[in-house]
Amino acid sequence: MADIDVAIVGAGAAGIAAGRRLADRGHNVLLIDSLDRVGGRAWTTSVDSLPLDLGCGWLHSAERNPWVNVAEAAGFAVDRTEAAWRDQLRNLGFSASERKAAEEAFVAFNRRLAEDPPASDRASDALPDDPTWHCYLESMSGYINGAGLTDLSVADYVAYDEAASELNWRVPAGYGALIAHAARALPASLHTHVEAIAFDDTGVRLTTTKGSIAARAAIVTIPTDVLARGAIRLPAAFDRICDAASKLPLGLADKLFLKIADPDSVPPESHLLGNPHRARTGSYYIRPFGRPVIECFLGGTTARTLEAAGGDAALTLAREELGALLGADFARGLTPIAASAWAKVPSIGGSYSHALPGHAAAREVLTAEIDERIAFAGEACSLTDFSTAHGAYQSGIAAAGRIEACL
Repeated sequence: MADIDVAIVGAGAAGIAAGRRLADRGHNVLLIDSLDRVGGRAWTTSVDSLPLDLGCGWLHSAERNPWVNVAEAAGFAVDRTEAAWRDQLRNLGFSASERKAAEEAFVAFNRRLAEDPPASDRASDALPDDPTWHCYLESMSGYINGAGLTDLSVADYVAYDEAASELNWRVPAGYGALIAHAARALPASLHTHVEAIAFDDTGVRLTTTKGSIAARAAIVTIPTDVLARGAIRLPAAFDRICDAASKLPLGLADKLFLKIADPDSVPPESHLLGNPHRARTGSYYIRPFGRPVIECFLGGTTARTLEAAGGDAALTLAREELGALLGADFARGLTPIAASAWAKVPSIGGSYSHALPGHAAAREVLTAEIDERIAFAGEACSLTDFSTAHGAYQSGIAAAGRIEACL
């Protein structure tokens, strides 16, 4: 394959941001991805002309999220409607007083994590003595971190929580569609697996399933689980990068979209939590943008258990919980139209990173400059905005800056 300035391994948000920055400055770049599409964990699929985000869907910390500017410059509408996550449609199964108590427990738990963290750095060790809302707190961790509290570093979680804002916006045409659109002018080699990266006299050489690529430098943006298992052979100098990646595993968050037989039976932009008294439960966003669908969000151990079970396990849970809240007839009228299973995607392996207890500093290791010819980027490389597409974007820009200095 033709020689290039920068080979970018991974065509997700980080790789696209890096590629755009370098291309804008006159450098010859190539995006390389094992998937047959760009976007990585940002993926908008269309069903019945409905754009459905199977990956990231919210512009978190929207007032400083760079994808907002990208969207507006490209002519994508940005919806600024407040999220309905804290609501419970008609107080079904979760009364106003219970929601108030649960929210107070969540706020108190977060305060303890920030002000009086356990010496173990393990979030579960900070759970209150009163177990009333333990399951609720576990389910929230699943949605936020993609992991349970036992596997969660307090220091890592607090770093994100203190940096994040309450502004969360959306792209009606799809966050994944926006990110894919941002890559439209960048050359890409898709369905191409990079097997190894080695140094040579002129820079780096990548061994791929479609041949060898010579480049002056490379930016590696693959997910931490893929990096940790050695899916790409790297020079020995980068062993500590791979070790750091193993301390930042991907949590799991999956989505299941259900089409509603009678959309008028439920109001648009509403929400239900399946069961606040058990950790294995789903979060259901009803009729986003007024569309006749329910977006079922499954996180942490719930998502992992259901994905491993396969078949109709997620659908069964959703129908059970929604049937208990909205009636059996309503549940029978729900038809699955799209679903994700991120842990089963070999080139990804999960949804977004979290640090294991005692290993929050691993994020800094990922961004350490070991050799000027190879830089790393991706959501896991962000010290405070990990798990987000904007964190990935910012890390891609930073990596592009480091590589440009080499060029």
